[in-house]
Amino acid sequence: MLALAVFLIGTIEYIITGIIQMVAIDLTVSTSVAGLLVTSFALSAAIGAPIVIALTINFDRKKILLAMLAVFICSNFMTFFSSSYGMVLFTRVLQGVSGGIVTVVAMAVATRLVEKEKRGNAIGIILMGLSSSLVFGVPIGTFLSDILGWRSLFIYIGLLTLIPLIVVYRNVPILKEQEPVAIGIQLSILKDKRIVTAVVITLLYIGGYSTIFTYLTPFLQASSDLAMVEISGILFLAGICSFIGSRVGGLTADKKGPKFTIYTGLSLQVVILLFLTIVGGYLVGLIAVILVWMGATWGTSSAQQLYLVTLVPKSPDIALSINTSFIQLGFALGSGIGGLVINNSSVLNLSWVGCSIVILALLMAIMLFAFERSSKNNQLTENS
Repeated sequence: MLALAVFLIGTIEYIITGIIQMVAIDLTVSTSVAGLLVTSFALSAAIGAPIVIALTINFDRKKILLAMLAVFICSNFMTFFSSSYGMVLFTRVLQGVSGGIVTVVAMAVATRLVEKEKRGNAIGIILMGLSSSLVFGVPIGTFLSDILGWRSLFIYIGLLTLIPLIVVYRNVPILKEQEPVAIGIQLSILKDKRIVTAVVITLLYIGGYSTIFTYLTPFLQASSDLAMVEISGILFLAGICSFIGSRVGGLTADKKGPKFTIYTGLSLQVVILLFLTIVGGYLVGLIAVILVWMGATWGTSSAQQLYLVTLVPKSPDIALSINTSFIQLGFALGSGIGGLVINNSSVLNLSWVGCSIVILALLMAIMLFAFERSSKNNQLTENS
């Protein structure tokens, strides 16, 4: 049920990708301006979610989930009745804050309801909810928008969110910190160089992902002459791969360790994005590359979340909220860079830009894990 809630939130966040041109026409704005609806959601989740979580860290997690799900439902209804771009932008802010909080708290609750050796799997299940929004939410929503109008989707999502709201109320136990966590303790986490470096890695690889994914529909249309139904099918397949990637990434992180999974995922992303710049108008190759890229990105995400939980095992909410904040900043960064690329050159150049950003993330990961090995070796030398 926590995964279902995250699925619905993910659908609302990512649906703009599939209907971006439809929204732009209806609200009489350009495609790049419509892309700011992705940016506003992401920035709101990035800034608002960690602040609220920090202020409510000693509250019952169940009450936080219920309150934020209620805000999310109301914001979806407001979107349906919004008559201007500015009003839609405002509702995206509400959706971003409430949705970001629910996503973080859902992962933190999941890690507390399972044994230590299954935490990666638990995080993977929650992220499967997020990635499955790409499997079902975005392609089906894109298809239905063409028939019913894009605003109707928000009403349906709002109504469906009542299901996890009721189930959370009836089934999620009361969960509070055993010992009060002061703001100073939360801020002290940022003194850990490993955590700071890890969340910068998150910012970069998600930024590279979002640079392309936000504008995937116009990218596909520029690469090949495709109808909206065909694009919906590609988004559906891409979503399946992201769904599988989340699951495999979580299981691999439990068995092989999060570092191995992060290395593998980032390396795959770099190689695949290089191929994306080469395949061009070859449709079959283009689709294959996109599918592997989605799986690699979401598999990295599961491992990255587990890695941060292992660094702060006593307060996973804090580490996860910081990382989720940087995930959303990555989405905002990527969608913003993508908009600049489209305005100043060609949508086909997005793959080069996205690849360059992920290469930076891989280099940061190499530095981080080399630093960890060096620190452990020095510690062993001192002890001996």
